[in-house]
Amino acid sequence: MTDQTPKRPLAPTRRAVVEGCALAGAAAGMAGLGFRAVPAAAAPAAPAIPAAPGDPAPQTMPVRLTVNGAPRDLVLDTRTTLLDALREHLALTGTKKGCDHGQCGACTVLVEGRRINACLTLAAMHEGDAITTIEGLADGDALHPMQAAFIAHDGFQCGYCTPGQICSAVGMLGEAKAGWPSHVTEDVAAAPALSDDEIRERMSGNLCRCSAYPNIVAAIRDTAGSNL
Repeated sequence: MTDQTPKRPLAPTRRAVVEGCALAGAAAGMAGLGFRAVPAAAAPAAPAIPAAPGDPAPQTMPVRLTVNGAPRDLVLDTRTTLLDALREHLALTGTKKGCDHGQCGACTVLVEGRRINACLTLAAMHEGDAITTIEGLADGDALHPMQAAFIAHDGFQCGYCTPGQICSAVGMLGEAKAGWPSHVTEDVAAAPALSDDEIRERMSGNLCRCSAYPNIVAAIRDTAGSNL
């Protein structure tokens, strides 16, 4: 046995790593000032990775979406989600992309009056469906009652999740009026009463990272009596 550290001639020392980083930073700074570094030796270029043989070209198809009451004709890659069709092809950027996994609710829109996560459905599946986004809730300059309630109750802070929260709340009130029970409904045979616990449970799929939940619940409770 020995107390000596075995020699590893190929392992870089801490000093070498620090010096290398300093030299790289200096070279980048000189390049930014208009100086051109002289390479010590030309490194061989990495070989290009060839495309996999037989890879099919993206498949596209014509899709007609009815968005906020207007027909919109698109030619889309068949893999395009409804969220990307709205944002990237129709410039309706009120619908937000959050997690892109259906976990945060920021992309919630209404399809035939029912709330869905637009990131989890393909645009081609909604040919002819009536799609309502946050941009289509207001009637001209007159805000939708849910939009007005969110403003009156300060139901947001940064506002990123707010379009999804509002669309989800509108859809949720429709579900409650149709008699759909939730996990916390005590009597599933009776019309559900929208208590604060009911609202929280029914809105649990919409996350607010600013934690404006008490004000969101107040806004929804205030709107529940409206004829939506």
